[in-house]
Amino acid sequence: MRFLAGYYFAVSFFAAALAAYDKFAAKALPRHRVREIVLLMAGLLGGAAAEYLVMKLIRHKTRKKKFMVTLPLMALLHAALAVFLIWYGGLTW
Repeated sequence: MRFLAGYYFAVSFFAAALAAYDKFAAKALPRHRVREIVLLMAGLLGGAAAEYLVMKLIRHKTRKKKFMVTLPLMALLHAALAVFLIWYGGLTW
């Protein structure tokens, strides 16, 4: 269980940092943007909730339905997976 929590913490931090960097690059370094597929993959790997919250806080890509719909769905999927693993997978704290 500690591994799972550590994994989600690390991936969430990475996904949030990618979103913040892309916001910075959008203004200062337009040639060094993060591709949208990379942002979505970071969310799919487990950082969706943190990435979504950061995007809302810094108002980055909030007009793109691709992010504002997909990231919350990914976060729900990861939450359901975590509950499943805890209940049926034998994971304990």
